[in-house]
Amino acid sequence: MNDKNSTTKIHAQPPENLTGIELIDVPTKAVGTKAIKSALSHVFSETGVVRGISLLKNINQLDGFDCPGCAWPDPDEKRAFLAEYCENGAKAVAEEATTNRVSPLFFATHSVQEMSAWSDYKIGKSGRITHPMILKEGSDNYEEISWEDAFKLIGNQLNNLKSPDEAIFYTSGRTSNEAAFLYQLFVRKFGTNNMPDCSNMCHESSGSGLSETVGIGKGSVTLDDFNHADLVLVIGQNPGTNHPRMLTALHQTKKNGGKIITVNPLPEVGLMNYIDPQNPLKWLGDGEKLTDLFLQVKINGDVALLKIILKLMKKQEEEKGGVFNHQFIKEKTAGLEDFLADLDTYSIPELLPQTGLSLEIIQKATDMIINNDKIIICWAMGLTQHKNAVD
Repeated sequence: MNDKNSTTKIHAQPPENLTGIELIDVPTKAVGTKAIKSALSHVFSETGVVRGISLLKNINQLDGFDCPGCAWPDPDEKRAFLAEYCENGAKAVAEEATTNRVSPLFFATHSVQEMSAWSDYKIGKSGRITHPMILKEGSDNYEEISWEDAFKLIGNQLNNLKSPDEAIFYTSGRTSNEAAFLYQLFVRKFGTNNMPDCSNMCHESSGSGLSETVGIGKGSVTLDDFNHADLVLVIGQNPGTNHPRMLTALHQTKKNGGKIITVNPLPEVGLMNYIDPQNPLKWLGDGEKLTDLFLQVKINGDVALLKIILKLMKKQEEEKGGVFNHQFIKEKTAGLEDFLADLDTYSIPELLPQTGLSLEIIQKATDMIINNDKIIICWAMGLTQHKNAVD
């Protein structure tokens, strides 16, 4: 909590000093026993073995709790017995359930100026705050405040606003669903819907772009659709690093005969060679190649790539036909003429250098798209964090 009258200027500092750059061999496998060992190590060191096992067996289970690590959907029915979570999820739970505590003495010892130079990792590993704290005017250290005084301070601030819309109520994805539900009820009762959360930064551009194009700001497929897809395009995301549970869904796509195109500036080892952590029989094997075609696009070359694919599809439609579903376009869409007119203002020679790719490999991707019907296109913050993210 920060005193509104505080004039103390606190400036963010760089992270802890760079200790140097270490060159290592590129990993050839992802997940598997190394991921399991790393996850267990983090959990047990933060929570202890007995409590850690109890937490892990309840993550994302029907009678358990949702993982705070990401919003990847859970299967509708059967959940994995061994682990319905990934390494990152286990680490997130470990940090939330840590036995480390940050007491008022901690804040008396460490000033805001000092902590501003710490890395996010160091701050997160310090522990859970035990008391409400306040930064008073002229002070460089947080101090303990009673719950009663804290609520009075918040209430006075809110009651003195000219309009409820002058307040912004922020929350984090780490907030439990139950707490977030009560929080938004309180905010709406107060009289505003100014409730940004961490997903605004991550997915506001997706919501805007999807609302303009498909009429809804959320994803339009279910987890089960990955089991039936002929082709999945994975664009601007590294599932093996950032949300490994997605690899299980992509593995199921491959198992059922589907293909995967990966578009990213860096080759993600998890998409190149994946070892299923939920299948002990596979732990010592060579892994499975998930990606059928890897397009190593230049950073922010995705729009140019997609325009080339569209132009190649349009060319084949004009020459041979059978590429576009004209009945669906006529009955379910609007603005086709404007869309095609805009596409015609670009040329492939103009677009190609922006992608960093050869026309041959883009043609391979185009052929895969043309020759498959049930297609899922998924992306993440590799696209949504650009200034032209809505495009």
